Amino acid sequence: MCLATVYDEKVDSGKILCRNITKIEMDGDTIRLFDIMGNETIYEGRIVSAELSSGIVILAGKEGAA
Repeated sequence: MCLATVYDEKVDSGKILCRNITKIEMDGDTIRLFDIMGNETIYEGRIVSAELSSGIVILAGKEGAA
């Protein structure tokens, strides 16, 4: 099983949004992240990149979001 760690903006920012992500769903600007335990994290923005072999997903916040 491949699990991902999700970062805000870039990996070297050290800002981890969530770990052990098994599933990602998109609906417009809404990203739903599901972890190995089935917990859901909702993020407003977009996917910048996904390196699945390394288990790294980088997101960027929605423009104008606080």
